[in-house]
Amino acid sequence: MTAKITLKGTTLIVGGARSGKSAYGEVLIASLKLNPVYIATAQADDEEMHQRIIEHQIRRGTGWTTVEQPLALCEALKQYAVPGNAVLVDCLTLWLSNLMMADKDIAAETSKLADLMPLLAAPVVFVSNEVGMGLVPETALGRDFRDHAGRMNQRIAEAADNVSFIAAGLPLSLKATKRDKT
Repeated sequence: MTAKITLKGTTLIVGGARSGKSAYGEVLIASLKLNPVYIATAQADDEEMHQRIIEHQIRRGTGWTTVEQPLALCEALKQYAVPGNAVLVDCLTLWLSNLMMADKDIAAETSKLADLMPLLAAPVVFVSNEVGMGLVPETALGRDFRDHAGRMNQRIAEAADNVSFIAAGLPLSLKATKRDKT
C-alpha cells in the first residue's frame, strides 16, 4: 500500500473492518522518518483479540514504541505527541467501546480529544471504523455504539487536518489541509 497524502498535523483514517486502515496508518507514520509511537486502545480480553494484536505487532515490526492505553487517550497523546515523534492511535472505535463499558461520558471524552487535536506537537494518525454503513444493529447497545461511533467520527473528522476513507486497501482522501507538524 502506498501513501497518497503528505502527512501534516492530524489525520483520521476511517473504513470498514479489515479494509486496510491500520496498515495505511502504519505506512503514513513510517514515511515520516520520525520516532514511531503506537497508542493501542485494544484490550486482549479473548483469544481472537489477542491474535489480532499479535498480527498488528508482527506487521509493524521493531522500532515502534507501543503504549497501551484503553481509556486515557488524551493523557497518552499529551505525553507522546511531542516533537520528534509520529503517533498512530489504533483505534478510536475500540477506545469508544472501552469508554462505554466504563460508563464514561462519550460526548465529553470525544470533545476533549477533538479540542486537544490542534494543540498536538507531532503528527498523529487516528484509525476508526466506519460502522454506520451496514445493517441496523439488533440490540440497543449495538445501536448506541453505532450512533456514538458516527458522532465521534464526525467530530474527530471536523477537528482533523486530513481525513481518508479506506476501502479494499485503497485510500480515498476526503479532506486535506496544510498544517505542518513534521
